[in-house]
Amino acid sequence: MKSFSGIVWLAVAGAPAVAKPIFCDKDSGFGWSRLSEPSVFDRAVKSPCLLLRVSRNTAALNQPSAIDPAAGRDASPTLNAAAVSLLTGLLENPARFAAEVHHRGGCRVIDCGVSASGGNRLGILLARAALGGRGEVRLQDTAKGTPLEQVWPECPWPVVEVASTDPVAACLGAQYAGWKVDEGGYFAMASGPLRAAIGGEPLFDTIGGRERPAVAVGLLESGQLPPEQVCRRLADRAGVAPDGLILLVAATASPAGTLQVVARSLETALHQLHERQFDLGRIVAGRAAAPLPPVAAADLAAIGMTNDAILYGGFAQLEVVGDDASLDLIGPQIVSSHSPAHGQPFGELFKQANGDFYALDPALFAPAVVEFINRDTGRCCRFGQIEAEVVARSFSAAG
Repeated sequence: MKSFSGIVWLAVAGAPAVAKPIFCDKDSGFGWSRLSEPSVFDRAVKSPCLLLRVSRNTAALNQPSAIDPAAGRDASPTLNAAAVSLLTGLLENPARFAAEVHHRGGCRVIDCGVSASGGNRLGILLARAALGGRGEVRLQDTAKGTPLEQVWPECPWPVVEVASTDPVAACLGAQYAGWKVDEGGYFAMASGPLRAAIGGEPLFDTIGGRERPAVAVGLLESGQLPPEQVCRRLADRAGVAPDGLILLVAATASPAGTLQVVARSLETALHQLHERQFDLGRIVAGRAAAPLPPVAAADLAAIGMTNDAILYGGFAQLEVVGDDASLDLIGPQIVSSHSPAHGQPFGELFKQANGDFYALDPALFAPAVVEFINRDTGRCCRFGQIEAEVVARSFSAAG
């Protein structure tokens, strides 16, 4: 992180406040500033409220994020290009991250948590790459200073915090695990900017952002490295040469795999809004946090705990513009309590569904709490609630 003082936008009703320096990531360009006391998000739960904004660099919705080089215009890095840049250190020195680089079918396959031990540092890198460089991820020792502090200040686990000023592209264009790889006996949940290169999901017809990269980056959540034929098939679908495909692979029951899944708390809120045809152009920025469970002994337990971290312990804040009435209407529908399956640990539900994610109620895959902060009106509205007992019960199954 690099600290600097920046120009802020302040929408205020009430007493003036003094802005302190913001923290900003050099790759994502994103920063959140705090007011003197209390913080902007502590104040934001009241009405009227204070909202503090920093300048942001967002991709236009419904437009390809890559600009034709022949046009001779400058462009922000595409999702894939930004992810490749983030991975430079990992590719040059995988041992520093406790990772291993393999070559399968001419593609680069990085073991981040199959046989390699990985770690939280690597998990943060995976999460940032999954966001296509359009977001920041931090691991905090406690909930203090994170959004979760508002609703669960006594959270006893470390907290994974995610923030983005271009959440639609970061979360839906890249991070969302929108499809699975199921070929030749190999199975993995797939995500990352590779999805924008393949561009086959109908979602891209809504948000735009299909890319034609020279190098594509994908994440595979799996306990096995992909075989050669799967790697070549993915490279072909992405329209890149085999040596232009980088696959990051981690089992859920690994340090890096666990963290990168919990870092999807913001993405689940965005996905629920998309499914309900909310105007995504109204979303200005997002910030979210969820507790990090201990690393499980087996993937089944890890899948349960990482999902419970979000469904019962995740808190997403979305800064939006527009009217308030539509937020009041949609808010109750985008939290996990909207699902009839809410209340049971995910591991139990997953077993009942015979290990099939797609047999579960889609409404369940949502944060426990979602808060809208309306930039236009200054109004804040919150929906859902933390279920600390369910989280504790789930996390105790680490084995």
